[in-house]
Amino acid sequence: MSKSIFLVFSSILRFLKSQTMNKLLIVFAVFAMYGFTGAKDRKMPSKETFSNPTIEYYPKPLWFWNNTTVTGEGISHQMQDFRDSCYYGGFGILPFGKKFKPEYLSDEYFKMYGVALEKAKELGLTMCLYDEYGFPSGGVGPHNGDGIGRFEKAFPIQTIKRLDKIEIEVSGLSVCNQIVPGGNLMAAVAMEKQSFKRINLRGFITDGVLKWEVPAGEWKVMFFVCIKDGDPIVDYLDPEAVRNFITMTHEAYYSRFKRYFGTVITGTFFDEPTMYRANGRMWTDRFNEKFEKQYGFNPEIYYPALWYNIGLETSSARNFLFGFRTELYAKGFTKEVNDWSAAHSVPATGHQDQEEILNPVSVSGDLMKCFKYLDIPGIDKIGGDRPAERFYKLVSSAAYNWNKSFVMSETYGAMGNISWNEIFSVAMDQYAKGINILIPHAVWYDTNNVTYKPELSHRNVLYADSLKIFNQFLARLNMVLQKKGKHIADIAVLYPIQSLQGEHYFDGPLPFYKGGVEIPKTDYIDVANWLTEDAGKDYTFLHPEVLDEKCIVSGAKLQFQNSVNSDEYSVLIIPSCKTISLSNLKKIKYFNDKGGNIIFTSQLPVYSVEPGKDSEVTEMVNSILSETNQNGNKTNQASGKAIFISNPNGKAIREAIEKLDLRFDVEYPINKDLRYIHKIINGMDVYYFANVGRSNIATTIQFRGNHNPDIWNPHTGEVTKTGAATNIVNGFKITTLPLNLKSNHSIFYISKQSKLNN
Repeated sequence: MSKSIFLVFSSILRFLKSQTMNKLLIVFAVFAMYGFTGAKDRKMPSKETFSNPTIEYYPKPLWFWNNTTVTGEGISHQMQDFRDSCYYGGFGILPFGKKFKPEYLSDEYFKMYGVALEKAKELGLTMCLYDEYGFPSGGVGPHNGDGIGRFEKAFPIQTIKRLDKIEIEVSGLSVCNQIVPGGNLMAAVAMEKQSFKRINLRGFITDGVLKWEVPAGEWKVMFFVCIKDGDPIVDYLDPEAVRNFITMTHEAYYSRFKRYFGTVITGTFFDEPTMYRANGRMWTDRFNEKFEKQYGFNPEIYYPALWYNIGLETSSARNFLFGFRTELYAKGFTKEVNDWSAAHSVPATGHQDQEEILNPVSVSGDLMKCFKYLDIPGIDKIGGDRPAERFYKLVSSAAYNWNKSFVMSETYGAMGNISWNEIFSVAMDQYAKGINILIPHAVWYDTNNVTYKPELSHRNVLYADSLKIFNQFLARLNMVLQKKGKHIADIAVLYPIQSLQGEHYFDGPLPFYKGGVEIPKTDYIDVANWLTEDAGKDYTFLHPEVLDEKCIVSGAKLQFQNSVNSDEYSVLIIPSCKTISLSNLKKIKYFNDKGGNIIFTSQLPVYSVEPGKDSEVTEMVNSILSETNQNGNKTNQASGKAIFISNPNGKAIREAIEKLDLRFDVEYPINKDLRYIHKIINGMDVYYFANVGRSNIATTIQFRGNHNPDIWNPHTGEVTKTGAATNIVNGFKITTLPLNLKSNHSIFYISKQSKLNN
């Protein structure tokens, strides 16, 4: 689709108000933002285009306007050089630092922003609207900006709120007279310390004073109040507050630059929101009202579970409360930003802070669920000691779970002047794990004042000679892996968020920035990475909600019912979890009864999300495992195998998978440095293999089915033939190919889709 036709089409769509047409426009905006148009949505690039990618496929870094006064001349000059000397295809402008001028959101600031947009239009570049001055998003300048909390000044009662607990201990057969603490009272509950009996005390409060005749026993009297935290950032849990933030930021750009949206401005980007603020106790004053509307009962009696064990209802209560808080977070911030972006012809992306925390309940809440309403889920790989690479698959799985085709990573920030080998290795690892939009962090307006190295432009002598080569490499990855396609994996891993919620509580021993509570035996990320490195298998995390709502059992397969991402799984791994929903477990047992294979690790489920159903969980787990002998074989031959690994490691995971005696989609001799992803795109099998290590790899790989692929080399743009051979092995058509990869190199195998007539 030509640019002129796109512009005409965009103009026509401005007059069409139907929801259907708005959705159509957002599709075209996504294509423009990330390097392809609607006509090329699923179509693979030609060999000529692959060799010489055009500018729309090139990466678009963050461009820090840092601690200096930017000028129109400087903006135009740098943009020209970034395009011509680096092969960058656009930018996300990030105002940063106390000395940045002109003043953020002033007329002069927008004048400079307009210069950038006009220059981008002239050069054929596209821009992503970064929504903040500094970061995290939501304050309009107070953090990493000039220190001015513009949002708080405009909307002082709509900033972050915190849930506090004030308690006293009282003995029975006395009268408790207590002034109710200030703030928005969310609950007043008494709990007997031995029996865990709880009494809602709200009915005993008059004119701000609690008067209660205490029954026999030793009691905690607890007041739970929601108060303004003091952090000047928007209340992420309140959609109305977030809409006001959007009006201050996004709308300020749109009102001035409407004509650029969907053509030059082709996306929005939010940065590092999180719930670890407010001491990890972020709350909102309409929580109870919204909860009761959602579930049909008042949550007040369960508030003590946010801090304490309350007996048999603890895990269930925490799942209701923490799970609903995450839903408010996802809808309050992410969905509002995404909805505004979609309504204004552009897709939204962004990422959380502290994605690499094993227990996310007081950080992102639920690292999969918080992306449910976002067009392009994201993560960041910054800082050398933050192992975000262990969590890439969780974010790409969130995209697959909710039927999205794009996954973003903000990459390389604060890693120092890393080597080209590491730069390539990180990128290849990301694309092999489902990321397909790499946003380099960063290029800097003032190179004398770089806060977070590396500075990834031609002005840095460490990178000037090879930036074009690297960005061409990324462009080739983009033009293949950004196409809409079905991800192929035989293994699903249940995301144990219900267990993490069930064991989390406020004010734990760890800093809130680190998640607050370290939950024993938490192994889901270890299990996932053992699959990659020790078993050589790809997989998808399944969210419990998605397992219930989008997965069906068909024969011995667990089928993922999405229009694009529609995997079929032969194996389901249940990593360590004490708590699971009975609805999930019933489907898991049915899958196993029909021939599906189950692997449990570390901790078997014992509690149910649904109240009062713990015994049914135990019985069902025992039933799944009871007919299994020591080799993992079921005495009922119609059922699949079920294995419990009490002390898992990479070797144990690999051996358990071997016991299943399955023919997997991709197989090769184990090598910890080898990564791959398989997608089916427009009738083509696309395999991407990457060697992220320091040694060369010379081995063979086997594909299930009959294939005759070409080798597409993203480093050189060359396309060559393979020496593939197909044989019948135990009734399966198996294609065997050589794989030769130098250190920090990768290749595609691409062929017409195999017909698996085994």
